[in-house]
Amino acid sequence: MPADRLHPARAGGEKRPAPRPAAAWFGLWALRALACLPYPVLSRVAAALGWVGSRLPSRPVRFAAINVRTCLPDLDESAQRTLVRRSTIESVRGVCEAAALWTWPRERVLGLVREVRGLDIVEAAVARGRGVILAAPHLGAWELVGLYCSSRFPFSALYRRPVDASLDRFLRRARSRFGCRLVPTTPGGLRAIARALERGEIIGLLPDQDPRLGAGVFAPFFGVLANTTTLVSRLTSRSGAPVVLAFAERLPSRAGFRLHFRAASGGVYDADLLTSAAALNSDIERVVREHPEQYLWSYKRFRVRPRGEQNPYRRPAHAQTPAS
Repeated sequence: MPADRLHPARAGGEKRPAPRPAAAWFGLWALRALACLPYPVLSRVAAALGWVGSRLPSRPVRFAAINVRTCLPDLDESAQRTLVRRSTIESVRGVCEAAALWTWPRERVLGLVREVRGLDIVEAAVARGRGVILAAPHLGAWELVGLYCSSRFPFSALYRRPVDASLDRFLRRARSRFGCRLVPTTPGGLRAIARALERGEIIGLLPDQDPRLGAGVFAPFFGVLANTTTLVSRLTSRSGAPVVLAFAERLPSRAGFRLHFRAASGGVYDADLLTSAAALNSDIERVVREHPEQYLWSYKRFRVRPRGEQNPYRRPAHAQTPAS
């Protein structure tokens, strides 16, 4: 296997953004204000904000256009523009919905779950006592997946600390209030996750998130090499824990959510890291194709490239945004 497939080149000069207390304060204030709205009203407000945002020449819209064009070249330009707009609206909905998910009482949050498919897969896996690796991609309301699972099972989740301390405190309280144990993406945190699996618990992570530089392998995602985490592969190899994909589908007409749990394909358990990562990406791709408008296309999934390839989000030719 080529070395650069296993150890992606570092992107020069990458740094974490500096804390912005004023922006964090305003963001938390806005979230609390949105949480005062009934869900149907909140969803309408989010849709309106998303419609406006989808027509602005913003970085998220530009990144979404690049990713849709890269991953779904079979769509014509009109279909790509439509998907970018719909995805932007759904992404804004996700941010606004988080206000409710992070602050509403337990019964009110779980009341938004209208249907659960595949929960028996999780329950059977938990009963075997080897733990469960829950892989929840950026699809639909992924925050709801962790809240729902932590309300039913012993549950730990990896998370990246935000740079702002007040925002970190808010998110830790919000995500852990139903019983979730938040574990930072540090060496100590990874050891804690491994111990949770040894105890037969569920651990949750975002499998389509770009891992830290040098920590992943390049595996195909929608036919394009993407820096892909090997954590899922390593954890299941060491613990024997099964991998389950999970996502919360946003239902039409502001009706709530349908939760899905799917067993990962056999290739995810392959001993070869690249084969396992490719199978995981293929599983994620399949669920994304079911609801492509609810996927977070604005995430810079292909930012880290194999040696010799340019970051597509910095290329002038990709600076265009969909026409209104």
